[in-house]
Amino acid sequence: MSRTRTAVFAALALVAGASGPAVAVAPAAQAAISAIPCTVDYKIQNDWGSGFTAAVTVTNNSAAKSSWAVKWSYAGNQTVSSYWNAKVSQSGTAVTASNETYNGTLATGGSVSFGFNGTYSGSNAIPTAFTLDGVTCNVDDGSSGGGGGGGTGGGSGSRVDNPYSGAKVYVNPEWSAKAAAETGGSRISNQPTGVWLDRIAAINGVNGGMGLRDHLNAALAQKGSGEEVVQLVVYDLPGRDCAALASNGELGPTEIDKYKTQFIDPIAAILSDSKYASLRIVTTIEIDSLPNLVTNTGSRATATANCNTMLANGNYVKGVGYALAKLGAIPNVYNYLDAGHHGWLGWDDNFAPAANVFKQAATSEGATVDDVQGFITNTANYSALKENNFTINDSVNGTSVRQSKWVDWNRYVDELSFAQAFRTELVSVGFNSGIGMLIDTSRNGWGGSARPAGPGPTTSVDTYVDGGRYDRRIHVGNWCNQSGAGLGERPQASPATGIDAYVWMKPPGESDGSSSAIPNDEGKGFDQMCDPTYTGNARNGNNLSGALPNAPLSGHWFSAQFQQLMANAYPPLS
Repeated sequence: MSRTRTAVFAALALVAGASGPAVAVAPAAQAAISAIPCTVDYKIQNDWGSGFTAAVTVTNNSAAKSSWAVKWSYAGNQTVSSYWNAKVSQSGTAVTASNETYNGTLATGGSVSFGFNGTYSGSNAIPTAFTLDGVTCNVDDGSSGGGGGGGTGGGSGSRVDNPYSGAKVYVNPEWSAKAAAETGGSRISNQPTGVWLDRIAAINGVNGGMGLRDHLNAALAQKGSGEEVVQLVVYDLPGRDCAALASNGELGPTEIDKYKTQFIDPIAAILSDSKYASLRIVTTIEIDSLPNLVTNTGSRATATANCNTMLANGNYVKGVGYALAKLGAIPNVYNYLDAGHHGWLGWDDNFAPAANVFKQAATSEGATVDDVQGFITNTANYSALKENNFTINDSVNGTSVRQSKWVDWNRYVDELSFAQAFRTELVSVGFNSGIGMLIDTSRNGWGGSARPAGPGPTTSVDTYVDGGRYDRRIHVGNWCNQSGAGLGERPQASPATGIDAYVWMKPPGESDGSSSAIPNDEGKGFDQMCDPTYTGNARNGNNLSGALPNAPLSGHWFSAQFQQLMANAYPPLS
């Protein structure tokens, strides 16, 4: 249960406790500032009887600061064990939290948040008094608390069934500016896209760009009086993306503790800020991680040594579970766990095992199924939303569509049918019956002149499928900067049964990976699947990669791809 401390100290006590030189006369506004020089919001987000997680937000109402220190004392034997976004020290019951090098600036009216884990025995009473640089603060939570979906934290009230219903969705101004700068880009530059937190530095902003707080503040400004969804991609697992070098991450396979304390904990501390309680925050949790444990491990031809390492050490499962638990404890956060796509998990030997792996992760590291509001498919991928020219039940001259080279015994031919069926499977293994699915339609439109107008010829099952399929990839396993792709359905809420929304979680125009090796400090390797001349591997049936040439590093702007996506959009752009 989330607990907060609310108290108001008399103005005389505040003045008496203030430090600094006396002044004879102060203007009215300055006197008001000195009466309430600061406020502190101290929340216990999780308490499991012998330990707890706390989030603290400090608001400075006095002169701007270039450094700060917050102090309090415990009434019991609480002991701080780990911390983030502040340097925390303890002497007996007295605790001091001071700024890190990156968050020392604290403007008048500005806030800063930090958090920590602690242990205790007996009672875990919340401190009753705090000081900021020696000045006594008001202690005020600023929200009513509450919880939904089994979690508690910085939001207010219960979660809604579908966060996208009746809500606007945040338009990332950084992506919007890049899109608008492209010829014809203003046609889509007002569309909502995901904000990718793909390394620790992204939390505070990279190379002068917007950090997490900047995006949340911008979302509040866009929100107005209605509801607003903010879409975040949480993506920095240790040993990330074990089967695709282009999206490798900064953390090594064993750095699970760093993932928890330097990545997830700081994100949770910011999202817990009561300032953002009115936002509906949707998190896409660790794309591609758990599906890799299903398909690219063991003795399979598609297995990799890196994926076998992550299966053995359990850090994908632990990391995802920890992220779900920490973020799921915040009532206005909606966790959607990545579920690959139909061309990955749609086969019989992947479908049910994947659901079980997801259940394992969702019940590890303190997480429960209540911390999962749904799943997302096709993130940053190209699988067609709905193939209208053939179905999985068709046959040609007595041969099932499942036997075609393209379908290759898969049970699904498109994302909508897969997402709806996989939702049923997930509920059957223990996820809540109210979960909803998201489908990323940012790059699966497959319009343009190459889009088939009807079914293929019935000469054979292959001519029938290949002639009629919208998805024009060489192989369903191809994933990097695919030639011929187009924008898909525009983001929309509740488009089909069991689907919470179509989303553009992958911002159109951001590369999947570089066409050749590019030295970088982002931990991103070169994957041959991004090289247009590469002739493939077991995961794509030893076919050409189908990738566009001259691509930059993953996540970097790729103008040629953006122009292609607009040209091949379906529905077409006006």
